[in-house]
Amino acid sequence: MKILIDINHPAHVHYFRSFYLLMTARGHEVAFVSRDKEMSHRLLHLYNIAYINRGKGRDGKIGKFVYLLYADLKLMQASLKFRPDVFLNFLHPYPSQVAKILGLPSLVFSDTEHASLHHKLTVPFATKVFTPSCYRLDLGEKHVRFNSYMELAYLHPNYFKPNPEILKLLDVKEGEKYVIVRFVSWAAVHDFGHSGMTLENKRKAVRLLARHAKVFISSEGVLPEDLEQYRIRIPFNQIHDALYFSALLFGESGTMASEAAVLGTPSIFINSNSLGYLDEQEYKYGLVNNFRSGLEDQEKAIARALEIIQDDNSTNKYRALREKLLQDCTDTTQFMMDEVLKYS
Repeated sequence: MKILIDINHPAHVHYFRSFYLLMTARGHEVAFVSRDKEMSHRLLHLYNIAYINRGKGRDGKIGKFVYLLYADLKLMQASLKFRPDVFLNFLHPYPSQVAKILGLPSLVFSDTEHASLHHKLTVPFATKVFTPSCYRLDLGEKHVRFNSYMELAYLHPNYFKPNPEILKLLDVKEGEKYVIVRFVSWAAVHDFGHSGMTLENKRKAVRLLARHAKVFISSEGVLPEDLEQYRIRIPFNQIHDALYFSALLFGESGTMASEAAVLGTPSIFINSNSLGYLDEQEYKYGLVNNFRSGLEDQEKAIARALEIIQDDNSTNKYRALREKLLQDCTDTTQFMMDEVLKYS
């Protein structure tokens, strides 16, 4: 069969790359169309996945609406040439809208409850919408829940084996603790009206954590000079190796918080956009610590991070919690394949 996958964010490359390898190995044809956002195209090149470029996108509400029309046209052109049997993507509207026009099935994955605009522009056109079972919204008769997380599409042990060589690149000695701090740009559609930590508290968190461990910052945007010295400098495709061996993830990215959790690394998530899967990873597994972005919660988040980094039994404790999570969850990529093949 023929499957068209549309990529709107670098994370989506990870969601579907194992699916691509397994399906093409079975003789199916998979075509990718990709927005040029951050490192999406670099990741596709890394995994030897050919793609059609649909441009960089636009900022602001008006710009994003104009880009929606452009992206629909680009996808329509690609679809008429490739003639897919089914469309597959993570929640964004373009593939489902084009699939609806062409009378073809559109399978959409999502885990982000607060992406309300994307819901309005996608769900009415989709055939099915798949979410983790902990997803807090009811998306109606098209909604199908599965017992896992999106991050287990690529970080499940079936697909990911951590490479300890990353410690040499980070210049971390055996037994030496380090922390990854993640700051986001707040430019996504679902981030409108929200902001993250204050610069003062970012500096405070880094300063206090650095007393107990090496600190490496991953940031979508420019950092002040005093924080730039902490920027992590490793090949972009090795961040998951770095996450696996780190003692803590501290930051504003929901995806990275969940990545850390499924790898057995405790995480601190600071964001007013609460997420069902992170709530579950906190109350069911104790792998995530969720905080809102208010000033009081920022202080609490820093205090909790210091508790974790000073716990000498932390690694064993959180690796055991990860094993429980893996026992409970299905292989997300295998679930994708089973669902897509229903349309063959």
